[in-house]
This record gives sequence, structure tokens and C-alpha cells, in this order.
Amino acid sequence: MMLKKQLAIIGGDARYLELIKKLISNTNYQIQLIGYDLLDQGFLGVKYTDLDEVSPETLDVVILPITGVESNGQVKSTFSNRSLFLPDDWFERIKSKALIFSGITTPYLSEKLANQKLTFIPLMERDDVAIYNSVPTAEGAILLALQHMKTTLHDANVVVLGLGRVGLTVADKFTKLGAHVSTGVRKTRDIAKAHTLGYNGFHLSELTSYTKKCHLLINTIPVMVLDKEQLNTLQSDALIIDLASKPGGVNFAHAKKRGLNTIHALGLPAKVAPKTAGEILANVIDQLIIDHQ
Repeated sequence: MMLKKQLAIIGGDARYLELIKKLISNTNYQIQLIGYDLLDQGFLGVKYTDLDEVSPETLDVVILPITGVESNGQVKSTFSNRSLFLPDDWFERIKSKALIFSGITTPYLSEKLANQKLTFIPLMERDDVAIYNSVPTAEGAILLALQHMKTTLHDANVVVLGLGRVGLTVADKFTKLGAHVSTGVRKTRDIAKAHTLGYNGFHLSELTSYTKKCHLLINTIPVMVLDKEQLNTLQSDALIIDLASKPGGVNFAHAKKRGLNTIHALGLPAKVAPKTAGEILANVIDQLIIDHQ
């Protein structure tokens, strides 16, 4: 008889409700939830417990929040008013074949896992998760554009910076809504890729030629690309949506000084489509557990 995999889900946000619902449908998993005491017992069909009641030695899989673990060992949970802190030796007590999932790598996790043989998987750094998440991210960008632009998307001049996993999907979705999409990239091969996909590709060194006439600028590059020079060429009613992770790619102080409507839209999948985002995480985690058996 196959023993059930012992999973502990510690903390999390709205995405994790869908993740949990998906994972509990797998009869090979025995799941413990920590940091969900604000929910009614039985709401998710799994018993909620406290961190000090969990034995790390018994766990095969640990799922931490997308935000990881803070420097003092604190784990954030949307569904608890209690403070959750991992003991200093918590990871040392987990068996070496265990899988540790988190959204991102944090200094605390890097330090605690440095000398351990545990398999650590930061989900948000994976290509498959980023590609799946690019759809709710793009749809969230569309929602923000509709709410804040002074023109229709149809026939609008839209500049997308970056043609990676998110940029490709964003450019595609806005093009299908009738926008004139230009994509700013660093490599000549990406300019070629843009043209083959029907976008007007250009090198980032030419950016100011495109900012002058754009109605909407969407950045996906996580380094400074929109500084004073570029921001000064934007029309006063242009909208900037920065999808890049912190610190983003926009000089927000100068944009504010110029009175430009600038939105640093972090975590859009969780905000606009938590059910879809949770299912994406569950599917990837489920497959990775199978792959590591």
C-alpha cells in the first residue's frame, strides 16, 4: 500500500484557496494547513492546525507563501490574525528528500537552505509558471488600461517594452483588441521576432521616437528603462503600466513630478484571477511532486 505524501501548506493568499482545493482532490496527499484559522473549520475539507503541532521530520512537501519567508522567519497568511514564525532549526529537521516550494527566494530562505540537501523550488522563477501567469497578467493590464486610459484601446498606440514571457502575451492580447502595438527590445533577433508576429519591433535606444506618440506604455523589463529622458517625451495624458517586479523599470519619482498616470501593477494574477492563479500553482506543484518521486 502506497503511503500518502505528507504536505504542509503554511500561510498564503487568495490563490492558495484554489491551490488547496485542487491538491486535496489527490488522494495520495495528506495535507496540513497552517495559518488558516480565520476560515471556518471544514471550509476547505482539511483540518487546520498550528505550526507547533507539525513535525517537520514527517513532511515530504512544504508549500510556503508566494512572498516567501521574511528575515525574522515570519510567514505571512491572509487567513490568520496570528503571527507565524518558523523556528530557527525548522528546515534542519526536514528530511533531505523533501520538496520546499515558495513563490520567491528570500535572504532568509537562502541562508536556512544553504547547507541543506532539500530541493527548493521558487515557483515564480520558473518558465512554466511565468508563461501560464502571463495570461491573467495581460488581462489585468487590459483591465487597468480600460479603467485609466482617456482613449479606446482600439486604434491606440501601445508600446510594450520587453518581448519575454509576459511581453509576448501582452503584445498579443492588445493587438487582438485593435491597438497598434510596438515592442521595444534589446536584441536584434527579438526585433525580427516582433516583426514576424506582426508587431513593430524597435531597439530600446530608439524608445523616445515611440514615446512621443504613444497612448499607453507597458513595461515588462525589471531594470530602469523609463528614466527622465524617456518620460519627458510622453504626452501628459499617456498611461504607464509597469508589470516588472520590484523595483520596476520606471523612474516613478520623475513620472509623478510630471503628473503622469503611472501604475506599478504587481501581482496581477492574484488580484484579477486568483482562482486561475491558484490552479496554475497547484498543477505545477502536482507535476513536480510526481517528477521527484
